[in-house]
Amino acid sequence: MSARPTRLDFYFDIMCPWAYQTSKWIRDVRERNGLEIHWKFFSLEEINRPEGKKHPWERPWSYGWSLLRVGALLRRRSMHELDGFYAAAGRALHEEGQKVHLPDGARQVLAGMDLDPQLVDVAIADDTTHDDVRADHDAVVQRGGFGVPTLVFDDGTALFGPVITPAPSGDDAMRLWDLTVGWAAFPHLYELRRPKTAADQTHIENQFATYFDARDWRTISHPAP
Repeated sequence: MSARPTRLDFYFDIMCPWAYQTSKWIRDVRERNGLEIHWKFFSLEEINRPEGKKHPWERPWSYGWSLLRVGALLRRRSMHELDGFYAAAGRALHEEGQKVHLPDGARQVLAGMDLDPQLVDVAIADDTTHDDVRADHDAVVQRGGFGVPTLVFDDGTALFGPVITPAPSGDDAMRLWDLTVGWAAFPHLYELRRPKTAADQTHIENQFATYFDARDWRTISHPAP
């Protein structure tokens, strides 16, 4: 990376608690340096789909995928509306424990933004919102993407992460930004990873306790009953 980035694509799935923390961090960075963020869609349901299970676009309602379809409709109206929807839905799920992954929960998020709650139904009735989500998802998977958060800079550099909780803010947010940009300068630096101790696992459990209580789906590390 020859110059400091001024814009990036941020791939997210509303269901992911890690991506939500990273989104809080990148918003803080934006407030401080004017970074332009383009929000893009990634489906954990699809990338982790067991063989033989329906694709999320083959179901009438699919938790994360359907929320992204609502986001796709909002993005057609403006990136600002998608920005606000991700922030509001993420906060409701990950900090307040609301079931935004259900239709009524998604409608409540829109109502809280002073948007028409029926936009949820409009998005689900419009099959082309599937196309918007799949286009973003497939594009980053073809670049080697495998999860969220994934950042893609203007020069094509793609990074998974940073994966951190809680989201740093203020001077710490900018320090992490500098480290992230520095990482991107090395095209063949593929991984630098901190092993998780038992104390780290407890920290993560505590950080994401609200999300664990609200979710109705299974994850690899935390199977739902």
